[in-house]
Amino acid sequence: MAFADTLKTLPSVAHLAALHLIDAAGHTVAVIENRPGQAGSVAVYHALAQRHGGRLDAAAAAEGLQLYGEHTADARQRPGAHPNIDRLLALLGSTQVLQVRLISA
Repeated sequence: MAFADTLKTLPSVAHLAALHLIDAAGHTVAVIENRPGQAGSVAVYHALAQRHGGRLDAAAAAEGLQLYGEHTADARQRPGAHPNIDRLLALLGSTQVLQVRLISA
């Protein structure tokens, strides 16, 4: 399924201003703002958080890469072009777990 079609199936993120990703030490390692160019990533990460108890691990990352559809292949060929996908690719081979903190609009 194309990413644009996948987005239509994900829960609304209209109530969110951003997502913070928190490492095991409690540090914010990334902020994804709900704005043009990142809203799709907010939707994917929000859906993953809902499905995986508010955390991102290797299993959540694998699911997220499927949700990103055609953008995942592009991210693999062009590291750095899609930082929110790159983050999921890094989680695949890792035991790292990130907590997802929802920031209301």
